Amino acid sequence: MKELAGRLTAVDPDAGAAVRVIAYFDTLAEARAGLEALVRGAAVLAGCPARLVDAERRVRVRVEPDGRRQDSDLPPDPAWPSAAVVPGGAPALWLERAGGAEPSVVDAVILERAAGALRLVLDRTRGRAPVSPTDDPALVETVLDPTVTERDRLHAARRLCLDPDDPTALARAVAPLGGRPRILRVRGDARDAGAAGGAGLPDGRVGVGPAVPVLGLPGSWDGARTALRFTAEGSARDPGERVVRADDLGGIALLAELIVPGAEPPPDVRDLERAAADSPWMLATLHAVASTASLRSAATAVNVHHSTLQDRLIHAEALLGWPVRTPQGRLRLHLALTMRHLARG
Repeated sequence: MKELAGRLTAVDPDAGAAVRVIAYFDTLAEARAGLEALVRGAAVLAGCPARLVDAERRVRVRVEPDGRRQDSDLPPDPAWPSAAVVPGGAPALWLERAGGAEPSVVDAVILERAAGALRLVLDRTRGRAPVSPTDDPALVETVLDPTVTERDRLHAARRLCLDPDDPTALARAVAPLGGRPRILRVRGDARDAGAAGGAGLPDGRVGVGPAVPVLGLPGSWDGARTALRFTAEGSARDPGERVVRADDLGGIALLAELIVPGAEPPPDVRDLERAAADSPWMLATLHAVASTASLRSAATAVNVHHSTLQDRLIHAEALLGWPVRTPQGRLRLHLALTMRHLARG
């Protein structure tokens, strides 16, 4: 999609921009982003405030073009470009663009894609009666959604048998790649909860949010989705941890705010990709060097003799153009491998 957008931009900048908008909202929908994230996407891409108002379902979300949530009680201007989130329904999503002219091609695509993604979220979280109260995806998403009123989140939490009245009752949000959100109850010491050892977690790549009181679960969900970006397949082509907990990231989590998925990766990541294309052992070997305490431990991790590891690293350093056996080089390597995960679209 990125290559297609680039080729289209050379011929027709609006067409290229429209393809990038489609890819952006497809990524948000795949990640099961909530209402605020989708409205924020519309505002940032359009470069003007975006507003969702669904009176029937009591939803009001307004986001400035810099990404800040700033709701307003003022009614939307009918002259603003808008779209319905229900086919044939009244306008519910607006781009606050003055002038009253017909929306541009890019604005029209933003509205169409954002409205479609919002409709799916609203149907999941507001539109259906629960069929299995203790394992209802809509109830889980309601508890995790910060745009839902506190009263509705408390109601949903109790239906899920979570106790919001007990200040010692903690829970974690869990974000599986491609799966529905989960909530894990924390019993006893949060560090000893099932999430710490992986028990009770779905298979595959999983981000685990911090343990919080029930009403803090939207924040834990944000942490879980951030942690998910740091996960890997655990294969030779994508070495790393399949399960990452937000609690363990510390300051490294700030990298997630700097690296935009699908955007042009940083130079060190491009160096890594070039080196990886040279040898099938490259990424697994470099990951072992960055994640173990010594080169001898790294050699054991990739099951090669110490001298073989030295030969591989000499070759890797020649391809990368920077050392990986010095403390500074290992830190740079660790950051490059981490940014590679974050840069994936």
